[in-house]
Amino acid sequence: MKRFNYKAKDSAGRIIKGEVEAASVDAAAKLVRSKGFFVISINSKIDSPFSLLKRMREKITGSDVANFTRQLSTMINAGLPITEALLILRSQTKKSMQAIVAQLLADVEAGESFSAALGKHPKVFGKTYIALVKSGEIGGVLDAVLLRLADNLEKQQEFGSKVKGALIYPVIIVVGMIIVSIVMMVFVIPKLLGLYADFNADLPLPTKILIGVSGFFVKYWFIALILLGIGLYVLRLYKATPEGRRKIDELIFKIPVYGELQRQIILTELTRTLSMMVGAGVSILEGLHITSEVVGNTVISDALIDASNQVEKGFPVAFAFSKHPEAFPFILSQMIAVGEETGKMDEVLTKISRIFEVESDEKVKGLTAAIEPIVMVVLGLGVGFLVIAVILPIYNLTSSF
Repeated sequence: MKRFNYKAKDSAGRIIKGEVEAASVDAAAKLVRSKGFFVISINSKIDSPFSLLKRMREKITGSDVANFTRQLSTMINAGLPITEALLILRSQTKKSMQAIVAQLLADVEAGESFSAALGKHPKVFGKTYIALVKSGEIGGVLDAVLLRLADNLEKQQEFGSKVKGALIYPVIIVVGMIIVSIVMMVFVIPKLLGLYADFNADLPLPTKILIGVSGFFVKYWFIALILLGIGLYVLRLYKATPEGRRKIDELIFKIPVYGELQRQIILTELTRTLSMMVGAGVSILEGLHITSEVVGNTVISDALIDASNQVEKGFPVAFAFSKHPEAFPFILSQMIAVGEETGKMDEVLTKISRIFEVESDEKVKGLTAAIEPIVMVVLGLGVGFLVIAVILPIYNLTSSF
């Protein structure tokens, strides 16, 4: 979204100046006209560094979309027309959402469908969201679909917050270790080891290693930063290629504990989304196509694409999923087979999503529990090496007298 400064006239002929946020100049003009103004001029606003920081702070989050969906579903369920509901939400939503809601209202009042209006904001409303709203409009059950969407988005937010909260402690510990190590190598160790130069003593190997590492960080720290930057840039370029992204995603799944946790998190969101789409009347084939485009791992995305191709050829969904054990566990294809036999695919997918969510919680706890002793062992080895490297020369000097 871009910001535009406008100059317009109101119904009384007075000059009005202001600012709007929209995707293009035409969209900005439409927003200004929706306020009852006659547009004189519209210019793109040049952002200062402070305004960029402000925009980052006002960035639309998943929680904002969930709140908007909940409020909209409540109003439509109460019998309000969608234009009136959007008019109310335009003034009641968070500031970052107001421009989006205002543009949605302008598009709907211009005769576009709600799903088409949402489609102009793909960064805010994903493909799954738009497809569900479209199915609700076609089936005449938009209020029920929005209610399910709100529930699903809130569950996603709750689950994501739970996972992030559990991983905060290990991340803080690891970052703290790195910072302390750099401070020791750059500021503390050189002063301690500088004392030994006055004695011209023959230093032991651990001390020489420590002096070499510390000297490199002190004299050539910029080279380390450059090498790190180049490494990250090359990794980013490699990940931008289809083969590179797949290799990295495969490697992530092979990381002990963490890799399986990532798989469980993706499968939780995948099955929950598929359940919601099937329950809203979206065909399983279309649901597989949409989820393959929004899932965050190419291993699972490629498996979903192949599964949708298999289903399109007439194979059962369970069979299509069972062909990809590298992406989907056996229990998923088993449960899907049950859903196909009973005709309750959405209910079965909801249950399997709950199973994956519980397993993810257990793996998060296991990851946290595993990191703590590993961190303690690494800290112990590091401290032990420092003690040996610093104390051993002192012991050799005292023993020589």
